Amino acid sequence: MTFRRPAIAVLAAAIALTGCRSEGDLVVDSGVGITALRTVCPAVGIPDYTGNVTMFSPAEARTADALDLTAAITNLRSSCNDAGDQVYTQATFDVVAQRRNMQGARTVELPYFSTVMRGGSAVTAKRVGTVVLQFADGEARAQAQGVASGTVSREAATLPDDIRREITRRRDPGDESAAIDPLTRPEVRAAVARATFELLVGFQLTQDQLAYNATR
Repeated sequence: MTFRRPAIAVLAAAIALTGCRSEGDLVVDSGVGITALRTVCPAVGIPDYTGNVTMFSPAEARTADALDLTAAITNLRSSCNDAGDQVYTQATFDVVAQRRNMQGARTVELPYFSTVMRGGSAVTAKRVGTVVLQFADGEARAQAQGVASGTVSREAATLPDDIRREITRRRDPGDESAAIDPLTRPEVRAAVARATFELLVGFQLTQDQLAYNATR
C-alpha cells in the first residue's frame, strides 16, 4: 500500500522552540520570527482513502443493490508518554458500521493497520489488528473500538543542536537573513524530516477496496 500523507503539516509543526510563548506568537522583542511548538510525540492521523471500507455481496459487484456493509474510523485520539528514552504513543478510535440486511445477528471482523512513519515516507514499524463488530438481530448499526500504538526513540525525534540553533536564532529587522526561511535550506529540511514521526491508522484494505475509495 502506498501511503498518501494525511493532513498534517509536518514541517510547520516540526520547528522546535522552547520558552513560554504560545504557538503562532510573533516574536518582536529581539528580531522577527514565528514561534512554533514541537514535541517528540508522533502526530496521529489517518492516511487518505484508508478511513472507510465498503463491502459488497457478491464481492465483485459495485452496484447500489449489492451494497452489503460500510464502516468508518472516527473519533481518533491519542495519548503520549515521553518521559523516557522511548516515546510511547497510544491511539484509540471508534469504528462505526452500517449494514443493509438487518435480518439475524451477525459478527464482522475488520482488519486495521497502525504504522509508524518517519519523514513522511519511511515505514519504521507496522502492526495489523482486528476490530470485531456485533450486529444484533434487526439492527442496522454497530460500533466497536480499536487501539493502536507505536514507540519512537527520543533521540531520533529530537532535532540536532545545530539545526535547532539555526531555526531559532534571532534575526534582526533589516538583516538579509531575516527574510530567508531556514526551512528552505535543504540540510535543515532534511534534518526536520528525519526527526518527524507519525502514527498512522487505517483499515487494512485490499487493492480493490483501496481503488474503490480512491475513485468513488
